Amino acid sequence: MKTSDMVIGIGLIILGVLFLFENFGYIAFDFKDVWPVFVILAGTGFWIGYIQDKKNYGLIMPGTILIIYGLMFFYCSVEGWYYMSYLWPIFIMGPGIGFFLMYLIGQQEKGMLIPASILTGLGILFMLSKTGVMRYWPVVLIVIGIVMIVRYQIKSRSSEKDYEKNPY
Repeated sequence: MKTSDMVIGIGLIILGVLFLFENFGYIAFDFKDVWPVFVILAGTGFWIGYIQDKKNYGLIMPGTILIIYGLMFFYCSVEGWYYMSYLWPIFIMGPGIGFFLMYLIGQQEKGMLIPASILTGLGILFMLSKTGVMRYWPVVLIVIGIVMIVRYQIKSRSSEKDYEKNPY
């Protein structure tokens, strides 16, 4: 018997007992409030699959996405769905974080960093757009410009020194 069968079996028993207790009135919960837990559990299942077989690092992506989305859904089901108007960029960031984790935990393929950076950056940018921070975004352009000029000056000085040492 595989360990995963044991974990799934225990999980099903716990769920059955909880639903049975709810049906007979021993505990009270509304499925519309707890359904995100099942999304989180599905994501956790993918991560358990990866932990059992480290070569199968492709399980990290769906596991990460499901856990992140499940946490967001759980937060909204508890605090109110109107928060989704602020949290929707997490839908973009979820795969980005998944790519970052696949890079860090997997085979360190540099190609994973491109979609990770783009998706996570866009998600952060959209989240910041809901705050007053975005009116200062031109400062980023100014800083990048200054860095580029300083790097150019440093390179040109080192090139001049190299030429002075060996003009041929």
